[in-house]
Amino acid sequence: MPTSPATRAFFRRPSPVVARDLLGRVVMSTTPEGLVAVRLVEVEAYAGEDDPASHAWRGPTPRTRVMYGRPGHAYVYFSYGMHWCVNLVCEQEGRAAAVLLRAGEVVAGEELARSRRRPGTAHARLASGPANLAAVLGLDGSWDGIDVVARGSGLRLRPGVPVADADVVTGPRVGVSRGADTPWRFHVAGNPCVSAHRRTGG
Repeated sequence: MPTSPATRAFFRRPSPVVARDLLGRVVMSTTPEGLVAVRLVEVEAYAGEDDPASHAWRGPTPRTRVMYGRPGHAYVYFSYGMHWCVNLVCEQEGRAAAVLLRAGEVVAGEELARSRRRPGTAHARLASGPANLAAVLGLDGSWDGIDVVARGSGLRLRPGVPVADADVVTGPRVGVSRGADTPWRFHVAGNPCVSAHRRTGG
């Protein structure tokens, strides 16, 4: 249950364990424009070179260097040439395991969050989907490698509303063509902010 700020030791565990424990925690970004906070309701775990769905499956590249570093850092990448997405690095250095932040509910800074999305977006959809979540937090490539554990970091995790095991749903990951059936997607049952998604065949 999320009861304290995340530490390095929190991230130094298997990515599926970290993923489950991220549900209910609040991720906060602070920029010159202000603060936005999002309570996490959907995440996906990835296991580095052992996982065919991971960006690290084929080994280190300039793009994935952060994944091979210390746990507790953010791996921020550009997806499909259109959107930024954010993962949090887990396990030991060199493992390249990470958790993708897929969806959440904006719980602070909603006016600023709305300014980063399309006009008229419903509250439940503001941070629904990994690209939308990164957008409301104001993340882009300049945030790649930021340490979410470091004091004073612009991207931090805080305790939120605990999520009981009975309210956690697990299932296949989405948007991937390899390793799609691995049940490492975790979300809060019935939460309206959970992303709409479509499986990628292949």
